[in-house]
Amino acid sequence: MEITDVRIKKVESGNKTKALASITFDEVFVVHGLKVVEGLEEDFVVMPSRKSSTGEYKDIAHPLVQSFRDEITKKVLEAYNNLE
Repeated sequence: MEITDVRIKKVESGNKTKALASITFDEVFVVHGLKVVEGLEEDFVVMPSRKSSTGEYKDIAHPLVQSFRDEITKKVLEAYNNLE
């Protein structure tokens, strides 16, 4: 599976969320709702999630393999950093 498009929208939220992202796979499937978040040492990518009735956030879409999560993070952060 190949990431064929990454779209970034900067947000001025006043919190640690710096941007929203959408990624497209193989030009046929898109996932919206990823976030670029300011970390203590570096920015990181958060997968789309929903808040449960207990207040806990649960991912609604996420990679099952760490290497693919790393690839998504790399591509999203590259696209974000190219905006600046």
